[in-house]
Amino acid sequence: MIETTVDLRTPDGVMTTHTFHPGGGKRYPAVICFMDGVGIRETLFVMARRLASHGYYVALPNLFHRAGAYAPFDGAAVFTDPVERERVRALVSSVTPARVTLDTAAVLDLLGRDLAADARKIGTVGYCMGGGPALSAAGRFPDRIAAAASYHGGRLATDAPDSPHVVAAGARCPLYIGYAENDASFPEEQRQRLESALTSARVSFQMELYHAGHGFAVPDLPAYNQTAAERHWQTLLALFEETLG
Repeated sequence: MIETTVDLRTPDGVMTTHTFHPGGGKRYPAVICFMDGVGIRETLFVMARRLASHGYYVALPNLFHRAGAYAPFDGAAVFTDPVERERVRALVSSVTPARVTLDTAAVLDLLGRDLAADARKIGTVGYCMGGGPALSAAGRFPDRIAAAASYHGGRLATDAPDSPHVVAAGARCPLYIGYAENDASFPEEQRQRLESALTSARVSFQMELYHAGHGFAVPDLPAYNQTAAERHWQTLLALFEETLG
């Protein structure tokens, strides 16, 4: 596995991005992985390596770069320690749709110039906070994104004019939305709003309920559910195999 760390220039400063691919002098279909709200940490590296091992070039950007350096989080502590929870909230507030669009463009530029990445075939996947950006990327860059997936994504259909459900309606690729049951960040009314927006726009999509809690796919979170997580891998790899090759 070839792993690198790249400092990408954005209009708001430098964004550290970690990349993973099998090597061997080949070019691999590219995937942008949008992190959850707990930030860049070893658990996400493990997930990126697993995805890359199936023949993909995975880029994992640090969406918290505007907030400056921050100590890594412990996934469990974020949900039990009030101080850590507030620290996460402050960082999450620095991530807005407009800013993520700039960050996504910077990663797309990287994919276009890295000889290990096949920029003709690009997918996105996001978890929790990253679910919205993954779907929005498909709508913001419809000529570049060939597939997008969101797992236990939050706030996917709000009243904001740039809500993911509004932006993703511009997608021209298949979307997959795996959502958790009883998820306060994605209640039933938002699910219906997202479904209606995508259906009206004639976007190809699949929505699947996972009988697990918010955070089921990420190993260091309290809600991690091995059965649901493996189903997530099954659906994600099937989506990318069909669309990216």
